Amino acid sequence: MIDYNIFLIGFMGAGKSTIARTLVRELGCPLVEMDERIVQEQGMSINDIFAQYGEEHFRDIESKLIQDLGKQEASVISCGGGVVVRPQNTEYMKQSGRIVFLSATPETVYERVKNSNDRPILNGHMNVEYIAQLMEKRRRLYEEAADFIVSTDKKTREEICQEILDRLEETNEI
Repeated sequence: MIDYNIFLIGFMGAGKSTIARTLVRELGCPLVEMDERIVQEQGMSINDIFAQYGEEHFRDIESKLIQDLGKQEASVISCGGGVVVRPQNTEYMKQSGRIVFLSATPETVYERVKNSNDRPILNGHMNVEYIAQLMEKRRRLYEEAADFIVSTDKKTREEICQEILDRLEETNEI
C-alpha cells in the first residue's frame, strides 16, 4: 500500500485510465477517475458541462476535486487531459503525491480515440494534425509537472505499470 497519491497525467488517449486500473490491482489502493467523478457529482456529462457552462467552469470543478483528493486516502488518480493547464492543480498534486506523465505519439492517441464521441476538445477536429498541435501546446506543461515520464507507445499495460513501479521504487517511494 502507498501513503501518497499517484497522479497519472497526459493527453487524452495516452492510457491514463487503463494504466490506473492496472496499477490499482498491483498496489491494492483506491482508484479515482477524475472525469467519472465529475460526471457523477455534477449529474451531467463532460460534453454537457462544456456546452452549458464552458471550459472555465469545468476547470473550476476539476481544481476543487484535485484539492479534495489531496485530503483523502492515498489513491491512483487518472486525471483529465487538461488538468495541467492550471498551475495551481500541479501544486495541489505535488503536495499530496507523485505525478507520472504518460506520453504517446499523436498517431497513437488518434488510433485510441478516433471512435470516441466524448472528447469535447476534439469535436470536429478528429485528426492526427490537430491532435499533434494540441499535444504540442500542452507538452511543456505535462513535462514541467511530472516527477517522471513514461511512454505508452507500443508497450503492454503490464510493461507500463512495471516501469512506473520501478521508477517509484528507485526513489524509495514504494
